[in-house]
Amino acid sequence: MATLTLPNNWAPRSYQLPAWTALEGGIKRALLFWHRRSGKDDLCLHWAATQVVQRVGNYWHMLPEQAQARKAIWDATNPHTGKRRIDEAFPMELRESTRNDEMMIRFKNGSSWQVVGSDNYNSLVGSTPIGVVFSEWAIAKPEAWAYLRPILVENGGWALFITTTRGKNHAFKMYESVKGSEDWFVELLPATKTGVFTPEQLQAELREYIAQYGDGVGRALFNQEYYCSFDSAVVGAVYGDEMHKAREENRISRVPYEKQSLVHTVWDIGYGDSTSIWFVQKIGREVRLIDYYENSGKDIAFYANVLNQKGYAYGQDWLPHDAEAGELGTGKSIKEMLEGLGRKVEITDKLSPEEGINAARMLLSRCWFDEEKTQRGIDCLTNYRWDIDRNTKELKPRPVHDWASHGADAFRYLAVALDKMGNATWGGQLNYRNRVTA
Repeated sequence: MATLTLPNNWAPRSYQLPAWTALEGGIKRALLFWHRRSGKDDLCLHWAATQVVQRVGNYWHMLPEQAQARKAIWDATNPHTGKRRIDEAFPMELRESTRNDEMMIRFKNGSSWQVVGSDNYNSLVGSTPIGVVFSEWAIAKPEAWAYLRPILVENGGWALFITTTRGKNHAFKMYESVKGSEDWFVELLPATKTGVFTPEQLQAELREYIAQYGDGVGRALFNQEYYCSFDSAVVGAVYGDEMHKAREENRISRVPYEKQSLVHTVWDIGYGDSTSIWFVQKIGREVRLIDYYENSGKDIAFYANVLNQKGYAYGQDWLPHDAEAGELGTGKSIKEMLEGLGRKVEITDKLSPEEGINAARMLLSRCWFDEEKTQRGIDCLTNYRWDIDRNTKELKPRPVHDWASHGADAFRYLAVALDKMGNATWGGQLNYRNRVTA
């Protein structure tokens, strides 16, 4: 049998060498903000190929969505060679089987490597990975890392995060928190530093982006894809202008709980997905978002207990219209379950997503957000975006359904329910602006 030397006749490009060298030196966490077409996935595929033979275990290459993972990795071909990317990385001689339905390769030594989506990470945890690549991390579900991190800490596994920038979201916050850590390799690599494109090619790309998407969107896309700019607005952001104005007017700050006023909650209920809850107080014309909570895979009693533990004086819990439908197995609706737990439940009116989004846009000018307690919800509103049709180069009429949509949907229900919410208080209201500036 011929001797194989991994990574199978592949060599890191010059600008990829620092990351590869760090991994070979024992670094188990890496965050790479590399520009488009810089070979991020290729580096990770070949790194995984070296690892499956050194330590027997399960390895994942994770993209934001399962369908996207198949197209971008499993079925993708190298345009220079015409070969599938996975076949270039993982030699046939090492394989026991290649399962197209599961996008999984099993190796003769007992290891496995699989392409998965972070949209259903919690259904995959039983396989306990020891190496995970989070590709397109800036648009992936951030809970995936929180869920998988304890597993990798316990088994001494590694995690690589590769992405272009998408504004100042969870990926940016990770960058800010770990860029000085000795345990991480962190690199921001714009196209001006790699030599993959000449200056003339970059200018041509910029002109093409502007021609396809218009000046504003085109430049933002180009800066994010090629210059790794965190300052570019989220392209297609549904509430981009409104959230920018909220920051400019310092309405994202410290917003304390006003004990004299009731707290209402507004829910987006995930059936097998995330459940999101906004905590809101109506005081005069101001709408104060004082808290936010999100989780997945929990029953209604769990969420009711979370609310009770926060210790607020509650008004109503506002649920989407489908919360009145009976669940299989129990025959009870979510509304009935919460009422059985002592909650006062109301149902929001059913409006089209377009009507709800318009109502949410108008509401945002009246909103104050507690920067610490609602940070996750703020991220959802900031990153909630229209999809881009790559063929017509136009924004699609419906927003992307991803991790940001749950908190954004709950906020949309808030906008619909607001006028019907009680405005009761416990003995009067204090002047909010005097409190925060005193």
